[in-house]
Amino acid sequence: MNDLQTALTLTYAWIKAAHLIFVIFWIAGLFMLPRFYVYHQESAPGSDEEARWIERERKLRTIIITPSMILVWLLGLALVYITGAWTMGWFHAKLALVIGLSGYHGYMVGYGKKLASGQRPMSGKALRMMNEIPGVVTAIIVILVIVKPF
Repeated sequence: MNDLQTALTLTYAWIKAAHLIFVIFWIAGLFMLPRFYVYHQESAPGSDEEARWIERERKLRTIIITPSMILVWLLGLALVYITGAWTMGWFHAKLALVIGLSGYHGYMVGYGKKLASGQRPMSGKALRMMNEIPGVVTAIIVILVIVKPF
């Protein structure tokens, strides 16, 4: 075992705890972001309220969601390296879902930039429905990681 592998193995529990903490931060932020967008869309264009929503959304994206996603990926890849999960079926399914969730994250960041520029291409109802995506995906990922069905 090389020095990096030994160090990672010795710190496995800490890496796993940090991974889970940042998953919680990331998913909580992804729950909040579409809701912020709903409130933003319901505010009057050009109003002080709209300006406040633009700033809240920017802070949520740049301070919480994006750094958390980056840490989730880095810590998750460390866990995969430690455990050798690359060959496990449940991991492949989880990885596909995390890639999808990362794409959703990127889409929502892009949508926020459209909102900030005055565009409102989606209805509040559609945003409310999109708000459910992180929860459903997270539930499936938890089942995959705990149950390891294949």
